[in-house]
Amino acid sequence: MASIVSPFRTGYRYLQYLAHEQPVIFFSCALGLAGPALALGIPPIRRRYFGYTTPDPIPTSYPVPKRPRREVQGYEDQ
Repeated sequence: MASIVSPFRTGYRYLQYLAHEQPVIFFSCALGLAGPALALGIPPIRRRYFGYTTPDPIPTSYPVPKRPRREVQGYEDQ
């Protein structure tokens, strides 16, 4: 049974060592582990409790006027 828990215990001790000796690496690991959980958890919380709605999509084309097009005059390449 101890062999199953040993990798977790070793990892925990290493994180304790990093927290005391090299806090920059420890906090980098903590943020790296929290990132995926936050990416999945924050959007539903924003929608449910803060009323966030997805913005309208950005237009990808210029709106064409609803009238017949007239011929361009005066800009011929002749």
